[in-house]
Amino acid sequence: MVDDKIRKVLSPKTWNEIKTNDSWAIFKIMSEFVNGYEILSRIGPCVSIFGSARTPEDNPYYKLGVEIAERLTQKGYGIITGGGPGIMEAGNRGASNTNGTSVGLNIELPFEQNSNPYIDHDKNLQFDYFFVRKVMFVKYSQGFIVMPGGFGTMDELFEALTLIQTDKIGRFPIVLVGKSYWEGLISWIKDVMLKEKNIDAEDLDLFKYAETAEEVVQVIDEFYKQYQLKPNF
Repeated sequence: MVDDKIRKVLSPKTWNEIKTNDSWAIFKIMSEFVNGYEILSRIGPCVSIFGSARTPEDNPYYKLGVEIAERLTQKGYGIITGGGPGIMEAGNRGASNTNGTSVGLNIELPFEQNSNPYIDHDKNLQFDYFFVRKVMFVKYSQGFIVMPGGFGTMDELFEALTLIQTDKIGRFPIVLVGKSYWEGLISWIKDVMLKEKNIDAEDLDLFKYAETAEEVVQVIDEFYKQYQLKPNF
């Protein structure tokens, strides 16, 4: 790993400074970018699955997450998740069930202390910085599947919507799974944001709804019938 290479050429004192001092921290940030690019550039077309770390295994959305990942990997896509429990585990588990590519972009959080056991051992990445991790999601995903989740899920959803809306990245499919979960938020966006003219009506076309794994795959397939499937770089 890049972190280990940097440690070998720096003293323990300097390495500690890197982790605590703002100016030295740039080396740690660079190492996370380089390590992420080196590993993820080889994974092939992938779709990211987002959702709550708190979703238990017996929850219907967990089971749906497994099925979505299974169907996507059978179509030739790999799966990227945040590497933790809950919906993330479901995504990696579905990919593992079908011997598909299973990637985890981990970060230590109160509800995500350890990576889930369904990630490919050579595609289990650790991050200290949220912004580096989010770059990896956007750069190496050909679609976002957004399942019920909390603030972190919202952050990842709106990051993608903002980058696409402002033409900072090429458009890719964004699928909101579970209309009953999302319709309150989307109604507010329509009734307040759109009414106040803070977004355009066309911005509402940047995402689709899906209730089943079959519908999720259909949205991804239909999008890439129109656009060439390629990495976002």
